[in-house]
Amino acid sequence: MRSLVVLAALSSVPALAAPAPPQCALPPGTDILAADHTQQATSDQPQPTPVLPARPAAIPPLPDALSGLSFVRHVAGAGAVISDLGASHGLRSIAARSGDRFMVFQVTPDGDAAVSGAITDLTPLQMQTIAAGNITDLGTQHGLDTLFVRSGGQFQVFYVSPDNERLIPGVMWDASGKDLTRDQVSKVPGAVPTVVIGSGNNDQPLAPTAPGGADLPLVEKASAGAEGPSTAPHLWMLVDPQCIYSIRAMQMLQPYVVSGQLQLSVVPLSVLDYEDKGQSTRSALALLSKPADKIIAAWQSGDVGGAPGPEANQRLAANMAIAHSIGLRGTPTLVWRKPDGTEGRIDGVPTSIDAVLASMGS
Repeated sequence: MRSLVVLAALSSVPALAAPAPPQCALPPGTDILAADHTQQATSDQPQPTPVLPARPAAIPPLPDALSGLSFVRHVAGAGAVISDLGASHGLRSIAARSGDRFMVFQVTPDGDAAVSGAITDLTPLQMQTIAAGNITDLGTQHGLDTLFVRSGGQFQVFYVSPDNERLIPGVMWDASGKDLTRDQVSKVPGAVPTVVIGSGNNDQPLAPTAPGGADLPLVEKASAGAEGPSTAPHLWMLVDPQCIYSIRAMQMLQPYVVSGQLQLSVVPLSVLDYEDKGQSTRSALALLSKPADKIIAAWQSGDVGGAPGPEANQRLAANMAIAHSIGLRGTPTLVWRKPDGTEGRIDGVPTSIDAVLASMGS
């Protein structure tokens, strides 16, 4: 598994304030089975874990200097408290905080995107000197030149400040929630790992079903957490525990589960290892080590640490094979049975839970 090498002292924080949905998607051309989850599970790099709040917080007013920046408005709309850290090297710095977790962004000059990282003292000229021959130019995104820098089997993406004086290692998001760095890196040969997971029968991927095919019978075989009354309409949601959009969907569904209007099954997967250094796999394994009736509560409280149970790897491998078989491209993905016997499916955060319930006959 390739990992990120950070050439500056930076704190690692979760993407708690990524902009609005729809989905944490796999890189273009990447299969969900193309990751070594066993390796990721044994990594000793600790990573913070997002915690699901009971209810989204009210959105506080933005500082005047930030109110016109579309990226900042979307981050605030996700429930984060925004602080203006000032302007430097042609970029506006902000901090986004939710509870005791925070993230620093460098907003692009057009206000429509931002890099999740801190400005370093490293200059582009210094990088060209110390990494000569190991740098690939990925072009320009929202006015910032992009450098892909290799160091042996590791790599890091750097964005160049508008004044060409500083580098920012990190991931760029646009105001619609798209991970622009992921798209850029996917074009570099060898940057995305292609190692098959699992053991035994799980090494053989299932054939993907055709669009509109029978997804639900496969999803029902997954290892999942469950909450809500068995008499209520049953919704299945496939999630990456580290995916901010999976978290957002859970926040939307939670009141319906608590009120007894919905039975929810949550299927843990690992999609974002290439971004979070294997924390997605470690979180999924931790959840799959717990009893089914404890999985959702553990996810909500951030209880995703500790050594995985003896059957966790096999359960995750089976879940990943099921996700592959239904053609899953990201999380969350929702599947349910309609009253006429056909299936409903949404890839991404639903725009209306009431509409989903109506489709389920509730």
